Amino acid sequence: MQKQHPFLSPSKTILGGILHPEDGYINPADITQGMAKLARQQGARIYQNTEARSYEKLPDGGWKVVTSQGEITCEHLVFATGNYARENAKRVGLDLPCIPIVHQYWTTEVVPALKERKAAGLAELPILRDEDYGAYLREDVGAFQFGPYEFEEDLKLFAIDGVPRDFGADLLPEDFEAVEGQWERAIERVPALGEVGIRSNTRGPFQMTPDELPLCGPAPGHDGLWLAEGVPGGILWGGTMGARLSRWILNGDPGIDMSALDPRRFGNYISKRWTVDKVRETWGRHMHAHVPGEDRPAGRPLKTVGSYDLLTAQGAVWTVLDGYEVPSWYAPTPELAIPEFSFRKTAHMKYVAAEVRATRTNAGLIEMSPMTKFRVRGPGAAAWLDGIIANALPRIGRLSLSVVCNARGGIDAEYTVVRYSEDDFYLVSTPSGEVYNADQLSRLLPEDGSVTLENQSEQLGVIAIAGPKSRDILQPLTDNDLSNEAFPWLSAQIGEVGYARDVHLIRVSYTGELGWELHHPIAYNRHLVDTILKAGGPHGLVPVGLKALDSMRLEKSYRAIHRELSQDISPLEAGLQRFVKLDKGAFPGREALQAQRDAGLDRALVTLTLPACETSVLADEGVYHDGRLIGRVTSGGYSYHFGHDIAMALVPPALAVEGTALQVAIHGELRNARVVPDSLYDPGSSRARL
Repeated sequence: MQKQHPFLSPSKTILGGILHPEDGYINPADITQGMAKLARQQGARIYQNTEARSYEKLPDGGWKVVTSQGEITCEHLVFATGNYARENAKRVGLDLPCIPIVHQYWTTEVVPALKERKAAGLAELPILRDEDYGAYLREDVGAFQFGPYEFEEDLKLFAIDGVPRDFGADLLPEDFEAVEGQWERAIERVPALGEVGIRSNTRGPFQMTPDELPLCGPAPGHDGLWLAEGVPGGILWGGTMGARLSRWILNGDPGIDMSALDPRRFGNYISKRWTVDKVRETWGRHMHAHVPGEDRPAGRPLKTVGSYDLLTAQGAVWTVLDGYEVPSWYAPTPELAIPEFSFRKTAHMKYVAAEVRATRTNAGLIEMSPMTKFRVRGPGAAAWLDGIIANALPRIGRLSLSVVCNARGGIDAEYTVVRYSEDDFYLVSTPSGEVYNADQLSRLLPEDGSVTLENQSEQLGVIAIAGPKSRDILQPLTDNDLSNEAFPWLSAQIGEVGYARDVHLIRVSYTGELGWELHHPIAYNRHLVDTILKAGGPHGLVPVGLKALDSMRLEKSYRAIHRELSQDISPLEAGLQRFVKLDKGAFPGREALQAQRDAGLDRALVTLTLPACETSVLADEGVYHDGRLIGRVTSGGYSYHFGHDIAMALVPPALAVEGTALQVAIHGELRNARVVPDSLYDPGSSRARL
């Protein structure tokens, strides 16, 4: 490192670094003007010094923009308004989760040693980023440019209630006190920084979201309106966002999985104060070391179900799904319910192991209320739904797993479809999909009013009970006959449980065990949890968190949304051929799937086993064969039942054969892995049919 950056002071605390030899920088103004010139050559018209004052949706589906220089009509409208994002979006009823933060950098006077290097024809120094002092240092025309990242307690926000009318593109006064500590540490690292004076300070606002990622994609609830907002780095993100939005607008599909940037990834819990606190926390910890699964405290608890106090008393350690507090794992006592996160094994794994063991042996109760839920009804419901999903519709009283595909055949969404009558369906999907799924389905609704779509996500809670003793626990609490004859696997009924009425009893389990999901009016949540915990105690029932659930679903090779079920992965590649009916008629992506089937798959999803180690496989690791990169892990983790790691991965079909030896890159080493059949645990699903 000192050879690459000779100004770096020797330090026993620095063990190494990462060099990006192709890293660099450009002048944003220059590239902006260059792109504007190219756009004009393609026929674009650019209006400078023009204020957009209002927006009107036109009867033909287009938009009218009223500006300070007249009206502009267009088929598609893109909001790319920087610091004005929140106040501008409110004009069309959108509440965006983004707030400008204030960042600054200093430029020093000329550093003699840097000037000498340049005169000698030496290469420019690489940018020096140091998470320890929380800043970057770069060479700038013979001087240093020092850009510190304000920590949470010192971070300032901007335009929380709107950009001041007289602000324009101005800069803000410097705030040295906010980063004084970073400056002192930087001089220790690079003493030459403190040997010259400061020439200038540049301080101004730019947008930030709660997860530091832009809002890029369709605006929910608005046809022809697109967002390119919440952008923390225009040059960093501009090319990707421009290219993908262009494809999305022209082709109806961005061409790659954009779910991580899609504005609809945030649920209906966005508020100004929540956004303020999360943005302050996220950017204030920008330079912190991050570990898998970490939970941050700001803006919590936000949404809780009625059983929150009961499960807290059971030792719940909480995480967040769609704004809801959800148990991650359970400690023996509330006093021991202390979150811990690491790349390596943790002390609480023994508690997760106990949850898995109890569920496999007796029964477990799982709080799953954040699941997305829709009711689809009406005389055209069956035909409409059949034209959307890739699977066939279930029979009345039954349920099926169904996916909705995009034009490329990738998986846009996944639903458990329950059918209660000829034209009455109940759809269940991932917690993170409420806004996305609601927007997607709403855009597809027929205009004749023959189908009604009701979002019941906030009205209904979900409790799952799973394990070989779940029938014994649940049967005394309901009049519904839970026997196999009256209530077979993959079927659903509505009834009473305890004092709770209008409960959807759905016989399905993400654990692979006998079990039911109880979808109930949310007001009954506390009563149902309390009742089931008391009824299940003599049978060995325990509350179970998401970590145990994820381990059990890996043991069954059950696919997960945004992992195996992804916009870049087709259901054929994911091994879900049995859920795709190519001969049933038209549905989105059918032609692409037919072409893929006819041409043969380029990759296939397999289950892998890896020996247990101090660090487990997680997701997105490279998969190798004879030292050559041939695929990637989609998800993985430690199997508490088998005592080794399990992963699912995309590999070439020729290497998807049982017994094939592969390697997975984990923490700098290639670990041996082996292709095994799907569903290591109970491959015939006999336990779910008990």
